[in-house]
Amino acid sequence: MAGNDRPRAIADVSAGTILATVTIAVPPERVFRAITAADQIPLWWGADDMYRTTKHTADVRPGGAWRSEGKGADGRDFHVQGEYVEVEPPHRLVMTWRAPWDGDQVTTVTYTLEPVETGTRLTLRHEGFGARHDFCRDHGFGWERVLGWLGQFLAAEAGIKPSGVFHCRLIPPRPDFAFTLTEEERALMGRHADYLRTQLREGRMMIAGPVADPTGPWGLCILRVGTEAEARAVTDADPVVRSGRGFRYEVLPMMSVIM
Repeated sequence: MAGNDRPRAIADVSAGTILATVTIAVPPERVFRAITAADQIPLWWGADDMYRTTKHTADVRPGGAWRSEGKGADGRDFHVQGEYVEVEPPHRLVMTWRAPWDGDQVTTVTYTLEPVETGTRLTLRHEGFGARHDFCRDHGFGWERVLGWLGQFLAAEAGIKPSGVFHCRLIPPRPDFAFTLTEEERALMGRHADYLRTQLREGRMMIAGPVADPTGPWGLCILRVGTEAEARAVTDADPVVRSGRGFRYEVLPMMSVIM
């Protein structure tokens, strides 16, 4: 089974609505349990550098109450709670959402789980923010993180290696490098090209080549690997970087990819 797609979220502040989606490489039944079961949510909802959910209670039926409690990285306690409105396992879950940091305003979260060839497409809709534009925008960022945590947790459980796409920019030691190569540097660039072809053959690289930037050409390499650490391991092993001649890579994760 293929790996997960990256989560994406869009906050339409004019409508007070967030739409988020992620594809997770496990069946809808497993995803549904992960987003409802009291013993599941504390396993994945949160990160040490932000906050952790430590307790979750849930009466998973229409009219039943739910509540999550946790602790922020700053040591402060928090909670969020609501009631279930619709419960249709494993494809649909609608619940109210009431958070103190949003003034205990009542909003509505709808999960839709659709089976697809690669697993489950989860679509989340969070609505009811009205004119509270900042809260809508902030929750949009938050849901993208949360769906990422969910996907990572379920992928790890299923033994699926996470996959990411990284934009790697090779910055040469001088702006006019492409036009002033010495013979020794030309030979070094030949070893660099051979190295990138190896990455392409072994499936780590998607595309590479020089970019005609008016301020000075630089090299582009798009990698598809598990983590940023793996991407940096590939770039650090490039012969031009190891040569000590002043080459360096900037490595940035891509938020989403159309292929």
